[in-house]
Amino acid sequence: MTQHHTQDHHDKASAVGSRSFGFAQGKQPEGKNGKPPATPDQPGSKPGAKPGTAPPANRNMWWLVAFTVIVFMLLMVFSNSNTGNRIDLAEFQTLYENGQIEEGSVVINQDSIVALRRGDQVSKKPTQVVITFNPASQEVFSKEVMQITNNTATAKKPSSLMPFILTFGPFLLLLALIWFFVSRGLRNAQSGPGGMLGSFGKSKHRVLTKEMTGVTFTDVAGIEEAKEEVGEIIEFLRHPKKFTKLGGRIPRGVLLIGEPGCGKTLLAKAIAGEADVPFFTISGSDFVEMFVGVGASRVRDLFKNAKESAPCIIFLDEIDAVGRKRGSGFSSGGNDEREQTLNAILVEMDGFNSGDGVIVVAATNRADVLDPALVRPGRFDRQIVVPLPDIKGRLEILKVHAKKVMLGPDVDFERVARMTPMFSGADLAAIINEGAIAATMQNKDFIEQEDLEEARDKVKYGRARKSHVREAEENHATAYHEAGHAVIQALLKEADPVHKVTIIPRGQSLGATFSLPEKDRVGYGLRWLTATMRVACGGRIAEQRATGDISSGASGDISQVTTLAKVMIEEWGMSERLGFIRYRGEDNQGPLMPGKDYSDETAKIIDEEVRRLVDEAYRDAQQMIDERWDKVEAVAEALLKFEVLSGEEVHKIMRGEPLGRSSLADILASQRRSTPPSAPTPTSTDEDEGPDAAPGMLPAPA
Repeated sequence: MTQHHTQDHHDKASAVGSRSFGFAQGKQPEGKNGKPPATPDQPGSKPGAKPGTAPPANRNMWWLVAFTVIVFMLLMVFSNSNTGNRIDLAEFQTLYENGQIEEGSVVINQDSIVALRRGDQVSKKPTQVVITFNPASQEVFSKEVMQITNNTATAKKPSSLMPFILTFGPFLLLLALIWFFVSRGLRNAQSGPGGMLGSFGKSKHRVLTKEMTGVTFTDVAGIEEAKEEVGEIIEFLRHPKKFTKLGGRIPRGVLLIGEPGCGKTLLAKAIAGEADVPFFTISGSDFVEMFVGVGASRVRDLFKNAKESAPCIIFLDEIDAVGRKRGSGFSSGGNDEREQTLNAILVEMDGFNSGDGVIVVAATNRADVLDPALVRPGRFDRQIVVPLPDIKGRLEILKVHAKKVMLGPDVDFERVARMTPMFSGADLAAIINEGAIAATMQNKDFIEQEDLEEARDKVKYGRARKSHVREAEENHATAYHEAGHAVIQALLKEADPVHKVTIIPRGQSLGATFSLPEKDRVGYGLRWLTATMRVACGGRIAEQRATGDISSGASGDISQVTTLAKVMIEEWGMSERLGFIRYRGEDNQGPLMPGKDYSDETAKIIDEEVRRLVDEAYRDAQQMIDERWDKVEAVAEALLKFEVLSGEEVHKIMRGEPLGRSSLADILASQRRSTPPSAPTPTSTDEDEGPDAAPGMLPAPA
């Protein structure tokens, strides 16, 4: 069984989305517009500076390039002096006596003798011949050549510059390069902060304007309360005197908190688009550098530029990268770079008043790990929770993203919104995009409802692997495993309704049973939890009874049941023996803090209670499977035949009603029977159709 939807078990009731129980494959791993993009401003540059202004070219660079070219040309000339056909002294004497060496072309060098050989009848162009020798033997070879040429050879004096260039040239060239880069770094250091580090101490922020972001509040849907709160910030930036008239002050900082993909960064961009003021944006990781003190220097430079451009907004994305609690065991000492950066942020946020017109907006999905001094009133006065959208919000988000695509007449966004409980805005945007890609690959003129439903499963559970080769025995085990999940889920009213059952591999599972909650759940009830645990146990039980063996396919089921049982006991107080007490430690504990603050006897009771919940769920699920084994067999056989069953079809099978549809093999067989004998046989055969073929697919024309 594979549970694809990661769940968060905290005291604050976070709802559970659509769930799937699947037959796992082996061990599971843990775990707008058409405007061009804005060009980031240079660090430290003021907004409004004229683009395209570049510093004058460095003249020394051209001298360095010229020097390098001359050195390499000399090296090439020198290296080419000994190129040619190599001969020995005896062969040279024979050629000279036969008149094949041109007169006056013999030159004696320090380590070689070069001459020109006359061209033959085919090629009249002379060629160069070379006699190489050790420089120590130069005198001997010179005498021999002089005798052979009757003293007409020319002795070339050795160059004193070339050996020097060959010996010290590369070293001098390296020194020149080092001198060039060091001198340029010193000039940059004198013209800006950071000392010898040059521009390291400058902030890496980008300044965005309304035209650059292209995002307004009309592009943000599903988070109306958050939009209203940030609307107050925008109103202050537009009309500051309106708020100071009664003596009030606008919050200095606003912290956006929410799950990944729920729209925090999009909301910040909309603020920039609506406020029409400079928008300084930077990520928390951009402050940290390998040099100590650079992060604090960048913070100071950022706030300095922001005050000069006030009124403006500073947006710090993923602030938990530098805003973690100090002294919690995450740092190695008092000189930690992240802590220095955090201290600089605290000082800067306390160093300007509301009249400066600078508002800091930060975003994080880990507000529990932030330093208390950072989130206190006076710094981040207001914390805005950006929740996952409800069914109404999901419908609005789908409509916003659907403005960019072509939709078919059968698209029902209300159905898609009901099918996607606990999906984030980013997930919904991905569904629209994946649906458009799927429709394009099938050469459709618009997106249909089936494209969106397939995109929903693909985004949340992975792509269907229809080409996966499966053995009959593996198919049999997977079908009974999923049938066990589906039957128990259909029988228990407290569990989420069955949405779809499939034995087509998807993602890392060989099969899956998808559930679809009827509403957005904002809390976990004991009845729902126990029913979910029983559904998870049904797969292993049915598989074992059908095959007489057990496999690793239930690893996801075991993990889910164990996690639910532990959370019920340790966090939610659902044990009469342990009472209304929380035993699980905080998530933000440091590595040096104790993992538990209860006795060994209590730990033993916790283990016993967890085991009791799991055993009860397994025993009840086994009883339900044994009493309704005929229904499990019927669902499993239907899965082997059709591969995919909807929730309505599962209920029909359990009631003994026919499904009223044929499998792909039946359709092909009937077509072959109706084909006249004289007609050419189709290229598709029974052997071509296996469990990997998509259900309901017609054969391609011959």
